[in-house]
Amino acid sequence: MLRVAVCVSGGGTNLQAIIDRVKDGTIKNTGIVLVISNKKDAYALKRAEDAGIESMVIMPKAYSSSEEFGQAMIDTLDAHSVDLVVLGGYLVILPENLVRAYEGRIINIHPSLIPSHCGDGYYGLKVHESVLKRGNKVTGATVHFVDEGTDSGPIILQKAVEVLDDDTPETLQKRVMEQAEWKILPEAIDLIANDRIEIADGIVKRR
Repeated sequence: MLRVAVCVSGGGTNLQAIIDRVKDGTIKNTGIVLVISNKKDAYALKRAEDAGIESMVIMPKAYSSSEEFGQAMIDTLDAHSVDLVVLGGYLVILPENLVRAYEGRIINIHPSLIPSHCGDGYYGLKVHESVLKRGNKVTGATVHFVDEGTDSGPIILQKAVEVLDDDTPETLQKRVMEQAEWKILPEAIDLIANDRIEIADGIVKRR
């Protein structure tokens, strides 16, 4: 069984999508063993509690350096024998030592079609504001492995979503979540759990 930890900062809608898809068998051979938040008041922690999943708060500001925070995360993940770390709306830049320790075992969901509208400063509603400002007719979401860059790791899955003429950042965000994020993140976890992808020359390929 793939032992998954989900890192969250807010409402935890992606966490809920994973919980639901594990429960109904869409994601096979997988268990969520831990939820980690950087915020004490994140509603995602209530979702974890309701699902009977252990959770904890680990705040970067509680440590004197990024490296110390990273080591605390590593120690926690190791203690829970975590196989895969899922960033589901986790608004924290991962320390380099954490990325190195879990290389090839951290994935992230980003609310655009990478390489568009991604990188430093592109998160949450800011992504959708950028899409509308640019006049894109299509946006979407991307699941990718995490490397030491920002939104630069190998892409696992992408799904496109139409941008409507009357969209606001809020309506677009909601539709991207419903039509893309909540679908491809569980699918990516299932692919990994069942050994159906591999990385070759920086490209993710299906087995």
